Amino acid sequence: MTLAALKAELKARLLSVESWSIENGPARSDFDLNPGAEREERTLRAAAVLIPLIANEDGAMVLMTRRADTLASHTGQIAFPGGRLDPGETAVEAALREAWEEVALDPDAVEVLGLGDAYETGTGFLVTPVIGWLSRAPETTPSPDEVAEVFEVPWDFLIDGANHRRDYYDPETGPRRWYWAVPFGERYIWGVTAGIVRALRMRLYGEEAA
Repeated sequence: MTLAALKAELKARLLSVESWSIENGPARSDFDLNPGAEREERTLRAAAVLIPLIANEDGAMVLMTRRADTLASHTGQIAFPGGRLDPGETAVEAALREAWEEVALDPDAVEVLGLGDAYETGTGFLVTPVIGWLSRAPETTPSPDEVAEVFEVPWDFLIDGANHRRDYYDPETGPRRWYWAVPFGERYIWGVTAGIVRALRMRLYGEEAA
């Protein structure tokens, strides 16, 4: 698929920016693979991530990060730039702001194509994926307090269901917990990040893609 065709496909199949609301509930979640897990009543905390696609002559690349080892939680995990919404922010505004704060990605270089399905995490966040298009490779500078590394993954690899697998861990108490994973070389993309990738594939190509 050409870059132009991919861009057009994304625009056609993603949710519109205008459809977003702070009141929207989740369409996908960590509980999809764990329907028997305890799910307490709670108010989900709104967050957003930016999924930046970079137009490369050899195909689209996706910018991702490895979280700093000094963070209090999720240290060293693979992620998209993102975080909580500030009061009054939209998902798009928060995703672009977080990408600037984490890796100095210029918001003006990002063309927002649309949104993925809102995703509920086991830790109580409602994450809106914002899909952005960059016409050229950006200059990035990781914030040392938040990001250990910035790298790129080929879009065709990331979105290919053949590269998605269900892994699990056994907690000290409670039933086995399943999660999505997308191993990429020596990097292990898993958990919420992989779940968002899986949900995006289903948004683009339908339930039969699963």
